[in-house]
Amino acid sequence: MLVASGTATLEAALFKRPMVVAYNMHWLSWQWMRRQKLLPWVGLPNILLRDDVVPELLQGEATPERLAQAALAWLDDPQRVAALREHFTRLHRELRRNTAQAATDALEKILAR
Repeated sequence: MLVASGTATLEAALFKRPMVVAYNMHWLSWQWMRRQKLLPWVGLPNILLRDDVVPELLQGEATPERLAQAALAWLDDPQRVAALREHFTRLHRELRRNTAQAATDALEKILAR
């Protein structure tokens, strides 16, 4: 998949799909963000797994040629795809929450006051 950075990258990861993350923003915003050096990644799968599990092509790197090359690399390497799916399965397990129980617990605390 070719995915713009954002929530769609997490959705693709939860569907365990290989992807290439691309993003392009206004140059001034990019300069500001780059100087902040908050995280080395922009894609949620890489951020959450704290690793370079999917390629990120940002700004001038996101050319049609580089996007095609990165996407085709997934097709040429089934072992890499299998490893990625294992990463995404682990991520899915880590993110899974019993939201109904969490909501019930929160309401019980409020009502107990």
